Amino acid sequence: MQPEPRERLIVALDLSSVEAARAMVARLGEAVSFYKIGYRLAFAGGLAYAPVLAAAGKRVFLDLKLHDIGNTVADGVRSVSRLGAAFLTVHAYPQTMKAAVEAREGDLRILAVTVLTSYDDADLAAAGYDFTVPELVAERAAQARDIGVDGLVCAAAEAAKVRSIVGGKLDLVTPGIRPAGADAGDQKRIVTPAAAIAAGADYLVVGRPIIAAADPKAAAEAIVEEIAQQTNKEK
Repeated sequence: MQPEPRERLIVALDLSSVEAARAMVARLGEAVSFYKIGYRLAFAGGLAYAPVLAAAGKRVFLDLKLHDIGNTVADGVRSVSRLGAAFLTVHAYPQTMKAAVEAREGDLRILAVTVLTSYDDADLAAAGYDFTVPELVAERAAQARDIGVDGLVCAAAEAAKVRSIVGGKLDLVTPGIRPAGADAGDQKRIVTPAAAIAAGADYLVVGRPIIAAADPKAAAEAIVEEIAQQTNKEK
């Protein structure tokens, strides 16, 4: 069953301290039920904050993008399983995904990151890949499906293609979401919330357009309303 519109918005707590994160969560109140903790906050006390958020009834997405030898990834996943997080990211390399899937415990869902939304074809070529972004995303999506991950992180521009590859069982989480008129920042493959939902995304990750807004709660509520409107159109 598809989550409610409010539950489909994941706010990225890309802040420099737990104190700043606590203040933002308080400002957002009941407007937001799902939060992402990435490197910036994780390495500033955010890992210890994750179970606090979970205990407060919020869902937590730990965006740690694990990638290492299989045993190391497995040990990391087991540790994360004890933090009460709902989602954990790993890079979409077959050995890494397999280790993470086999090590997950409880309700933790493993998301594989296909190609970062700051990458384009030129970036892949510079890194030595003989693939375009859509080709590499499709290849990794098929591998993730076969290995048994719970979901994928992909740009909304690739969501429709990815959905056709993985079917309806995997969650699709899309970063690079920017409301109309917002600054693209360092993202290269971005879309609006409505376009991401229309493309087949289950969850939208939004950071700066909310946490840097003059009124973060109003910004979050506007995005949830856009998600709801697009969802109603599809019924």
